[in-house]
Amino acid sequence: MVSNEDELTRNQEQTNTPDKANEPHMAAPAELKGKIGQHRTFWRETAEKEKKAIFADSLGTWYANAGIFDSSAWFFEDAASFFNTVESWRKAGDNYYQAYTFALDANKQQALASKAQEFYNKVLSVKANDLEVKNNLAMTYLSSNNPMQGILMLREVLTVDAKNETALFNLGMLSVQSGQYENAIERLNTLVGINPQHIQAQLLLGVAYMQTGNNAKAKSQFEKVKDMDKDPAVQATVDSYLKDLK
Repeated sequence: MVSNEDELTRNQEQTNTPDKANEPHMAAPAELKGKIGQHRTFWRETAEKEKKAIFADSLGTWYANAGIFDSSAWFFEDAASFFNTVESWRKAGDNYYQAYTFALDANKQQALASKAQEFYNKVLSVKANDLEVKNNLAMTYLSSNNPMQGILMLREVLTVDAKNETALFNLGMLSVQSGQYENAIERLNTLVGINPQHIQAQLLLGVAYMQTGNNAKAKSQFEKVKDMDKDPAVQATVDSYLKDLK
């Protein structure tokens, strides 16, 4: 990602846009640069609010396709300020969430999380049981001063849908990260029982077994993952864990 951190932390009501010397679209793949540049010109030069919002929405899509989520979120927010619909709020929230997941700087991460929360809460004010939004929203709270808020929200998702794969995986992952390996094993076993093809869950389950000292089950899990996914990156990761078991 190309950083346009100043734009992300600046009040979005200002007229400033991601227009620095190192414009974000310069990092886009060649086939998208022309489309992004053209739409930026249309967006910048159009005075009519509806057309400007349409161009902003298109820019959000092109930036998202390029994987430049801080810029896609910015333009989806600009479009949402006109359309003011659940769909437009969700686009802004989803892209701020994507940018949040890639951010490395803690301050930038928190700023992006706050923006995602703003738009996801708007969606939930209309669609209170949107579990996908709740899952993403819960994860943004983990970088705040109250991570338990996120954990409680994930548990809330499971009270509505006990087989929700995203919530089960996220709770399993968080249990591993916090050293609660038995809880992780319980969550992840439930998940792979629902979806045996969930590679990330199968791999993480092996890690949880390894951390509890159950090397036999860990080895069995890692070998299962090797059989399930021949991707070189997955194979290399599993081999490193198997090496640690020796």
